[in-house]
Amino acid sequence: MSSPEQDYIKLTEQDHVQPEVAAATFAALQPATAELLTRGDGVWDGYAIKTGHPGEAQLRDMKWVGKTFRSHTDVDPVVVDDEAGGRKLNEAWGHAELKELTFGGRNTIAMVYNSFPITDYFHYVNDDLVAGVMETTMDGLQEPFHFFLKRHTPTMGIATGQTE
Repeated sequence: MSSPEQDYIKLTEQDHVQPEVAAATFAALQPATAELLTRGDGVWDGYAIKTGHPGEAQLRDMKWVGKTFRSHTDVDPVVVDDEAGGRKLNEAWGHAELKELTFGGRNTIAMVYNSFPITDYFHYVNDDLVAGVMETTMDGLQEPFHFFLKRHTPTMGIATGQTE
């Protein structure tokens, strides 16, 4: 029998996941902490769980690459490719902050956007992988968007020896 964490990792590798399976797998995980998200440089790469949610195409079109958690009160919720291989805040989505909120009957760390009715909830998979669920009422969206974050590891430039 596999652990909830192993089940979630398998989910991230699938080409299509039923939304109810994504929700149940997320619910089986333990809540994440703000300390985990802000550890180190707080830079995380973002990926969609492929449920067919409209948010998948929207994030792909804006070249979403992840999130940056500098502190509880200083979060870049939508970080995109800057066209030069780097990362930058998508200014249109503004900033966010971390708060402890209740989701699925349990307290967990959540990221609340400062300028939009959007809340992301995070559950722990391992020290370098976090499961996420975004809830919003924008654009009439009723179903949550499932995603995951991997701790960003800068790549080493072969010719220069510099990190990105």
